[in-house]
Amino acid sequence: MSIATRTIRIGSSNGLHARPAKLFAQAVKDAGVPVTIAKGSGAPANAASILGVIALGAEKGDYVTLTAEGDNAESVLDTLAELLTTDHDE
Repeated sequence: MSIATRTIRIGSSNGLHARPAKLFAQAVKDAGVPVTIAKGSGAPANAASILGVIALGAEKGDYVTLTAEGDNAESVLDTLAELLTTDHDE
């Protein structure tokens, strides 16, 4: 089983508030592989948890690190990276 890690810059102009956090957490659940998200040197949170994602307090321009574990970890991170770099507040 492979593990993939990627650092991504938040694109939503209001950061990871309720709407983009919900879209992101739902995409993680749909991916079917375990994914964590961490901001800076903070503890990683379950990326499928809306509350865990919001609790990071990630703002526009902040960097977060995603880690996925599974056979298709790289492709899952490709999809999630696109979600996080998109401005959902336009």
